[in-house]
Amino acid sequence: MKRRAASFSPGVVAQDVALAFFITVMQVQGTIARVAAEGALRPLSDIGNLGYALLVVSGLALAVRRRWPVAVFVTVALASLVYYGLDFPDGPGWLAVFLSLYSLAAYGDGRRSVAIAGAGIAVLAVGWLVAGADVEPPEALGWVFFRIGAAVMSAALGESVRSRRVIAVEAQKRAELAERTREEEARARVDAERLRIAREVHDTVAHAIAIINVQAGVTAHVLDKRPEQARDALRTIEQTSSRALREMRAILGVLRDGDDDRTPYPGLEQIGELAAKARAAGLDVTLEATAPTAPLPSAVGSAAYRILQESITNVIRHAGPTRVRVALDPGTDVLEIRVTDEGRGAGSGHAPDARQATAAEPGRGILGMRERCRLLGGDLHASPTPEGGFEVTARLPLVPNGSHP
Repeated sequence: MKRRAASFSPGVVAQDVALAFFITVMQVQGTIARVAAEGALRPLSDIGNLGYALLVVSGLALAVRRRWPVAVFVTVALASLVYYGLDFPDGPGWLAVFLSLYSLAAYGDGRRSVAIAGAGIAVLAVGWLVAGADVEPPEALGWVFFRIGAAVMSAALGESVRSRRVIAVEAQKRAELAERTREEEARARVDAERLRIAREVHDTVAHAIAIINVQAGVTAHVLDKRPEQARDALRTIEQTSSRALREMRAILGVLRDGDDDRTPYPGLEQIGELAAKARAAGLDVTLEATAPTAPLPSAVGSAAYRILQESITNVIRHAGPTRVRVALDPGTDVLEIRVTDEGRGAGSGHAPDARQATAAEPGRGILGMRERCRLLGGDLHASPTPEGGFEVTARLPLVPNGSHP
């Protein structure tokens, strides 16, 4: 559509009109000059100046060769057949034929235009040969073969130009498509990075705030009666907040342009520290970890740590002080993680925690853990236990088929 709009712009139309006028003058003046030099059996003025009319019509039709290439070619071809069929003098009257054939192939619709050009050339060749059958001397028949050969070359040149233009347009479309694809991929990467950062920030902040909240409550309760215990709680708050700030700087470091040294993402090697902080928050944590036979992939280790962190955070937030069993079983191809707690009050008859009512509609924490598992091709199950507690089970492939920070 853009190409056709450009083809019909005022500047292009003016060029075609000027070209049509030039071809018309060349055909008329060239034929007159040849008649004056060699003579003719039938002058252009015969049959009511029909020779002049045919040369003028075929020339001026070229003014709209881009808009209606088929109609222009048919008009010019018919004018040529009539002109030579009535034995009007030979001359440059074939200029319009050549240019109309070129325009038909160059500005037509491809295969259909080529078929029309081929059929038209065949009809013209027969008409020209029939009209020149009794030409004298016989050597003059060479001009007929010249017209046929030039007509074929004109159509071939037009098709070549059209093919090049089509190739250029397709190349431009492919370039635009590639650019759009790159932009879409860049947006997808940005969205994935945004989701990853949000997930990391949620895990880090939620865990830290849960521990700080518990320790702050302990401090407020024992500040006057047991200052040493209050001092320990404040120290735990300080260590937890410092650790959270370091992790936040590591997470948000990817948003900076510099190549600053960044704290590595935590992995299972920090599980002891995680359990210690959970015990400081009032949980009775039992850790059962089987040593892996080979080092775990960093993506799996980081995801496992975050799942444990979020699971323990949920216990602190929803159940409070209770007994928790953490089991890690690295198999040959799957790392299995199980976090089981005894629920609010550890079976003392207290009301069940909020997780029991919302197990069918998990919150952002469980959804985040499930997303981490799916990114690595694993799965996660979270549900209440018959004893009134809650259990989170995750299975992470040791050869992850997704991506993870």
